[in-house]
Amino acid sequence: MQHSEFSLLEMQQNIHELIAQKHPLEEVLPAITDWIEVMMPTALVSIMRFNPETQALSMVPSPQFSSAYVEQLQGISIGDGKGTCGTAAYRRKLVITEDIRTDPKWKGFQDIAEAEGVRACWSMPILTASGELLGTFASYYRSPVAPTEGAQRNLSRGAALVALAILRQRDTEDHSALSEWHRTLFDNHPDGVYTFDLEGRFLNGNSALERITGYSVESLVGVHFNQFIQPEAQALTQAAFDKASRGEAVTYETAGIHADGRHYDLEIINFPVRIKERIVGVYGVCKDITERKAQEVQIRYQATHDLVTGLPNQAAFNENLERLMDDGSVQKQGLAVLYFDLDGFKPINEGLGHQVGNQVIQIAARRMQACLPENAVLARLVGDEFGAAVPGFTSADAISGIADQILQALAEPIEVDPQMIHISASIGIAAYTADVKQPQQLLQFADLALERAKRKGRNIWQWYRPEEGQRLKHSVTLRHEVQTALRENQFEVYYQPLVDSLTGRIRSVEALVRWQHPDRGMVSPGDFIPLAEQTGQIVPLGLWVLKQACQEVADLNTGREQSLRVAVNISSLQFIRDGFLDDVFKILDETGLPPRLLELEVTESVLIEGADHVIGVMEALKHKGIRVALDDFGTGFSSLSYLRDLPTHKVKLDRSFIQKIETDRRIAAIVQGVITMAHHMDMIVVAEGIETLEQQEDLARRHCDLLQGYLFARPMPMAELMALPDILPVESNA
Repeated sequence: MQHSEFSLLEMQQNIHELIAQKHPLEEVLPAITDWIEVMMPTALVSIMRFNPETQALSMVPSPQFSSAYVEQLQGISIGDGKGTCGTAAYRRKLVITEDIRTDPKWKGFQDIAEAEGVRACWSMPILTASGELLGTFASYYRSPVAPTEGAQRNLSRGAALVALAILRQRDTEDHSALSEWHRTLFDNHPDGVYTFDLEGRFLNGNSALERITGYSVESLVGVHFNQFIQPEAQALTQAAFDKASRGEAVTYETAGIHADGRHYDLEIINFPVRIKERIVGVYGVCKDITERKAQEVQIRYQATHDLVTGLPNQAAFNENLERLMDDGSVQKQGLAVLYFDLDGFKPINEGLGHQVGNQVIQIAARRMQACLPENAVLARLVGDEFGAAVPGFTSADAISGIADQILQALAEPIEVDPQMIHISASIGIAAYTADVKQPQQLLQFADLALERAKRKGRNIWQWYRPEEGQRLKHSVTLRHEVQTALRENQFEVYYQPLVDSLTGRIRSVEALVRWQHPDRGMVSPGDFIPLAEQTGQIVPLGLWVLKQACQEVADLNTGREQSLRVAVNISSLQFIRDGFLDDVFKILDETGLPPRLLELEVTESVLIEGADHVIGVMEALKHKGIRVALDDFGTGFSSLSYLRDLPTHKVKLDRSFIQKIETDRRIAAIVQGVITMAHHMDMIVVAEGIETLEQQEDLARRHCDLLQGYLFARPMPMAELMALPDILPVESNA
């Protein structure tokens, strides 16, 4: 369990109060060892009392050590080489044993140390200010270890407090004991220690107090403490002193004035000094916490600000939005939010390095800030995205004008070491309305407008349209329902035949996912497939379709001489994902479908992230016997060089070409060219979307191999597919 500085100060305060109130050593000494053990968590702290008549040490019983060990360390004579504690008492200074097994000082005691399980010991003599030996204060450890400077200071603190406790008990009635207390504690305490009379004037102080305040003790004596406290903190400090003078212990923070004139922060413990139950003064311990306070300020700043630009961060921006929305005037004066995204920043950051990227971000932030009104709040949200809240705008045109100014400012070249860099921004704008309940909604609306600005070519601003919010709400709902549908098996695989262009005989089938919603009926794939692509749900959905199709077709083929081949659509996100090949091979093993009967259809979008990885995956599939077809050819990232390099055996012409083949000579020429080229590359060509007999005859004349469309069959469940008369094709290369 970790203890804060505050709890350590409380423990220290308790010790001082126990000593001041003349509690017996049986209570005081365990409190001291507990305090030291909190600061030194792995230590086993022991105290040995010195008997001047026998010149011997005896261990004070402690729950940290066995009774047998305590008993064996009674009446141990002091001397050079008499263990760590006996030597420390003899030498009157700190003695360190890093490893008991190898330290000759422990000869004769090593067996009992071994039995107790201790391996290291550091011992500090307990001395009065005049040098009188009272005992030793030691820490043991279960393994060999050397002390740090902090550990040595802690031993010194513990020894000083034990000395104070022993002296206090030995002569509580004598004022000389109080003087001894002052001298012993003051000389060894790392914090400023002092006493006041009941009027608040200094009576005494230690060297640490001189270091903290910059004043000598002589110059402090007789002076009221508030002369060294900042004016705005004097009332608080006086109130704390008054409580202590009435018998109450007080811990508080205040602000002091150093001798050199600078201001600093103090943490103070004040409690009463009693002699014979009468309060005679106030005792204090002070610590300079200026550095700690500065760190706290820095931590708070970092929690609410972006460290690159110094602007508020997203959390602080949301708080500002909430504050502005809670202000009743927002409904009259208006509130607009602008969402910025720097265009083309990613290649700058990745290509020229983060240092250059940070400079670009800083300059862009300054330019945006310069275009905003003084009451606006600009924040860096994440990466190259910024948000601005503009309260009290007069009109939509005024906000649009600000957006135009920002676009113009960002369009100016940025010179960085000594390159000239050009950037622009896309901006989405949304205004507060009564329908907006949360700050995040307003920012979300601006983000929707930002997305539209990007789609329109970037370097432009767009206002939010309410219908975009409805689409967003629909998408959120649909996303949840897709997840539910996966969990509750609401999806079903339909199959659409691919037929020979000349004979019309079924050659294979394509597996297509369908969603039978319990409330809305059949949901169009055009609604949920793009959403699943955006959210990543397409990966589990795609795996489900692949496994279901393989299982159903494997079952269909069982016991039949002629087998049916199935094609399954694979999204680009799924295809390039690590582990995809393992998933495919595992599904084939589990379902028993031969690899030669599986075909995977991918679109040209798989090439966007680069062809090398895609080619590697296709080669691995081909080696296994699985074929790959290029779907929707000609609509996306088309390149003849890719078609040459990709190990595909089939291309599928998109339905958009087929619909215009009879009316557009250029489209017809493209279709003929693709068919001819594919045949020369030993590829099969499939035409999708065949709906008329004329289209079938035209494509048959062009020697297109396979056709697919409503003219032959719509997608259907497996039960309907099995009922088709031409379900068992003669296997071919199709």
